[in-house]
Amino acid sequence: MSTPPLASGPQGPHALRPLLDTVLDALTQGTAARGGPLPAGGPEQVARRLRDAAGDLLPQHGSDDALHTLVRALAEGSADPADPLSAAHLHCPPLAVATAADLAASVLNPSLDSWDQAPAASELEALLTRTLAHEVHGTDSDALVTTGGTESNQLALLLAREKHGSVQLVHGANAHHSLHRAAWLLGLPEPVVVPAPAGTLDPAALDRALTDLHGPLLVAATAGTTDAGLIDPLPGIADLCATHGARLHIDAAYGGGLLFSDRHRTKLDGLARADTVTLDLHKLGWQPVAAGLLAVRDPADLTTLGHRADYLNADDDTEAGLPDLLGRSLRTTRRPDILKIAVTLKTLGRHGIGDLVDQVCAHAQELADLTAAHPGFELYDRPVISTVLFRPTDATDDTVAAVRRTLLNEGRAVLGRATVDGRRWLKATLLNPHTRPGDLATLLKLVEGHTPR
Repeated sequence: MSTPPLASGPQGPHALRPLLDTVLDALTQGTAARGGPLPAGGPEQVARRLRDAAGDLLPQHGSDDALHTLVRALAEGSADPADPLSAAHLHCPPLAVATAADLAASVLNPSLDSWDQAPAASELEALLTRTLAHEVHGTDSDALVTTGGTESNQLALLLAREKHGSVQLVHGANAHHSLHRAAWLLGLPEPVVVPAPAGTLDPAALDRALTDLHGPLLVAATAGTTDAGLIDPLPGIADLCATHGARLHIDAAYGGGLLFSDRHRTKLDGLARADTVTLDLHKLGWQPVAAGLLAVRDPADLTTLGHRADYLNADDDTEAGLPDLLGRSLRTTRRPDILKIAVTLKTLGRHGIGDLVDQVCAHAQELADLTAAHPGFELYDRPVISTVLFRPTDATDDTVAAVRRTLLNEGRAVLGRATVDGRRWLKATLLNPHTRPGDLATLLKLVEGHTPR
């Protein structure tokens, strides 16, 4: 067997072209075989079909059709975020231009742990992280690239701990689970959980909590809750943090994309007053996973991440002008996830991205209208971003859960679930700008048709 070709180098593009045709053909066939937003049959049948297609994954001798076989099997067995009836999670359909850029990143394979592995990629990352940090905080700020909201939240707690000591985390009952895990991981005290009776952090309860607590305090607010897409009252929370001398982190992994929308940007008033902000552009940014960031108001906070490894950032190399990249992450090897983000933003511009945000928010309002007007459904509340919670009228919680699972097992629709105010709701998270009103009506008809009377 001859030595397999490489993806990069002078012959790389020539070697890739026929393989890309193979991949695209396999994706087309697999999508057609699936025939809907996700594969029918439930976990057991999906697993069986995948096992049958995959066969021996470490054979004695290789197979020329392995690429086509496995890509087709994966496509057939995937939940397609681009299907308008796939609306369960903050799992966006990636833009074609972003995916194409991601291919280039894989081909060139720079690793952002030393300049000699990523000369241009490291400069592109520096340019775009500053641009996005300025979008959040204004000038003289910075941002780090992360794998998503969980890593960003962990880094935010780490920076607070290293600057202020063993901080006490205070967050709402609506906060993302990663904050609690981050406190545990970093050896911080058990977080103080403040009530969020209407789905958002209660400022009066926060004021009482901060008044009773002592020592360095870190308040974590949320701009876009996972369950309902709600936004905490950020200006009031920022005022309380200033009054009590508390550090403020805002988890805007979901809602941060509203920054690009002239229509919805004001919902994030107060964001710039946070010390750190989590952003996640594989949600309202239409990027392939992963595309997270942590924006930092004071770049000096990042000095705590400085680290020395002689083979990557020797002192004499740094003094000679080679950029030191190790302080840009807790990870060593890092792929250039910034490329797809940069290509997307430069291709679409602020208005293009903002239009996509406006479209999915409008779709959520349309679905809310349809639900509110339908006697067979109950709407939780008007959507704030692009998440709609609803449930069949008079259904039990068990019925709501069963309807969702039935649609999943039949491969008909992908809806999420949320427990709010002690009741279980179906959750539609609308991130597909190509969704049409007829798709939304179909979604409701499917739920109605599977609800026992």
